[in-house]
Amino acid sequence: QVQLAESGGGSVQPGGSLNVSCEASGPIFSTYCIGWFRRAPGKEREGVAALHTIEDSTYYDDSVKGRFTISKDYAKNTVFLLMNSLKPEDTGLYYCAAHRCTTYTDLLRRLKVASFAYWGQGTQVTVSS
Repeated sequence: QVQLAESGGGSVQPGGSLNVSCEASGPIFSTYCIGWFRRAPGKEREGVAALHTIEDSTYYDDSVKGRFTISKDYAKNTVFLLMNSLKPEDTGLYYCAAHRCTTYTDLLRRLKVASFAYWGQGTQVTVSS
């Protein structure tokens, strides 16, 4: 059983930054790939970024490309999502999720349909002036 815990959310002004983390219950990243999702108020959950941990490849949705960056500290069983130049439309509940790695193409497909096996509880990000 994989457990994930997000932290690091908060309230920032537009243009600000946050670094949210996703800590796993153990050394899963040799087997499990990671997706980052958000659910904005009144909207469906959407995938914004992904990390293929075996290929060390990342993906970013166009809405966050150039502003969000995935990093990792496998010794601490933790993956991070650094969010810069935040906009009000980035407001939402941010989740990390894990699924057993296969291909990069499959990872992106799963990100698009939010089909991951394990999910964290989410951390709230609010961008407002």
